[in-house]
Amino acid sequence: MAKVATVMTDLFEDVEFTSPRDALVDAGHEVTVIGPEAGQTVTGKQGEAKIETDLGIDDANPEDYDALLIPGGYSPDSLRGDDRFLEFTRHFANAEKPIFSICHAPQLLVNADVLQGKDATSVSQVAVDVKNAGGNYIDEAVVIDDSGLVSSRTPDDLPQFNEAIVNALKN
Repeated sequence: MAKVATVMTDLFEDVEFTSPRDALVDAGHEVTVIGPEAGQTVTGKQGEAKIETDLGIDDANPEDYDALLIPGGYSPDSLRGDDRFLEFTRHFANAEKPIFSICHAPQLLVNADVLQGKDATSVSQVAVDVKNAGGNYIDEAVVIDDSGLVSSRTPDDLPQFNEAIVNALKN
């Protein structure tokens, strides 16, 4: 069983959290939601998902986790202005632990400065950001980099993304 940290705040893309979380939990993994504060209710941008954060970022130790899940929506854009979330994210990249990124999630990776030389995908609007950050943008449903970064484009790609992230934790 792997311990997976998820970083998010309000206006995350509902299904980009709920679907991967369900796939990970169904595969026997533990998912911890980390937000700005513990016990805070964060609401998806579709209004379908209301999730209570398990931990605040100040109480989260990235060494306690085996992988990082970053849902898309507007949440990554909000989090990328917070140095605490950038440091948390850098830990996974520097340790080459799996990072699961979908849709707008690379915005957090761009500001954490961890995309240089890595193969990645995202929603089309973020492609230029990935390229400008030194990433190798590939327009495919799922892109798996040797560093452990598993990225995907949109909710349409969730079946392939979910399969890839569950497989990444089998190693």
